[in-house]
Amino acid sequence: MRHGNRRFTAITAASFLALSLAACGSDEAVKSPSSDAKTDSDAKTSESSGAAISGSIAGAGASSQESAMKAWVAEFQGKNSGATIAYDPVGSGAGIEQFIGEKVQWAGSDAALEGDEVAAAEKRCGAPALNLPMYISPVAVIFNLEGVKDLNLKAETIAKIFSGDITKWNDPAIAADNPDVQLPDLAITPVHRADKSGTTENFTDYLHAAAPEAWPHEPDKSWPISGGESGDKTAGLVDVVNRSQGAIGYADASQAGSLGTVALETAEGFVKFSAKTAAAAVDKAKPAEGASDTNLPLVLDRKPESKEAYPLVLVTYEIACSTYKNADEGNLVKAFLKYVASDEGQKAAANAAGSAPLSAEMSAKVTAAIDSIKAG
Repeated sequence: MRHGNRRFTAITAASFLALSLAACGSDEAVKSPSSDAKTDSDAKTSESSGAAISGSIAGAGASSQESAMKAWVAEFQGKNSGATIAYDPVGSGAGIEQFIGEKVQWAGSDAALEGDEVAAAEKRCGAPALNLPMYISPVAVIFNLEGVKDLNLKAETIAKIFSGDITKWNDPAIAADNPDVQLPDLAITPVHRADKSGTTENFTDYLHAAAPEAWPHEPDKSWPISGGESGDKTAGLVDVVNRSQGAIGYADASQAGSLGTVALETAEGFVKFSAKTAAAAVDKAKPAEGASDTNLPLVLDRKPESKEAYPLVLVTYEIACSTYKNADEGNLVKAFLKYVASDEGQKAAANAAGSAPLSAEMSAKVTAAIDSIKAG
């Protein structure tokens, strides 16, 4: 999501994270996708007969979905012992760059492709790329304040904290919405992502849409202002907040751990994050510019009327080619992504990361889009 209110990333990894399960009762080695993956007809036969598929593909991108991706990879490989799926949680921006550079077969991004990325991805694929929403999770505003675990903060207050206009935890704007909390006379340390991040784009989009006067900056994957502390990728940001009394940051809610978290404002009052309130927000989302039956970017409402919908939601897209020149790679990408979009795959992510499963309607749309991918 970018372009104003339009768009929507936990351990640091320097190389591909390959998660593979050995074949039970088989000595057959895993071969490269060019030599061992099924053809399109073979893949269809495998689906109908229950036979395992094989091959090797790699993805890279959003660190927000790392826990879910570990579960997806493990489960998929457990059912398909000849398949090797690797995913490097390098962040949305780096993942898109690797996808465009043909270093990986798909990318994970907490923001759909936009601007020059769209044309570059189409050039890489030889056909348009698809934005497929697969992982839904609230983004938590996290803080480290001794003795305090929950706070209510308006969007304007959060914007002023991260812009440096509010500098103490006992500021009147914070105290007004938290009358029962003993707030210390302690400096606030805002912490942002150091890398290009879809989570940053979601967070800055929320601030820009919900508090435009306090946060005039356009949404972006890169942090738009100077000052404050920073951490690399989700794990790095969370680590900085954990180590710094008085710090505040933002991260996929699955990574909040024991840190304090913020309830955000709606027209009806403050709302805490949960899988349920995140799903409610996505159910109210609208198709973004350029969306089609097979390309599914969404626009979220950052100022919801109902306190049943949490406004700071992250939708991670799996970005794939609509056409793969290499049939083996294309068929394996399709098989893996269909598992991710399935009820079983979405339940695995919910169990591993606390994410909100896709609705039946959205799952059907995503599966139909994956079915449209051409391989070879």
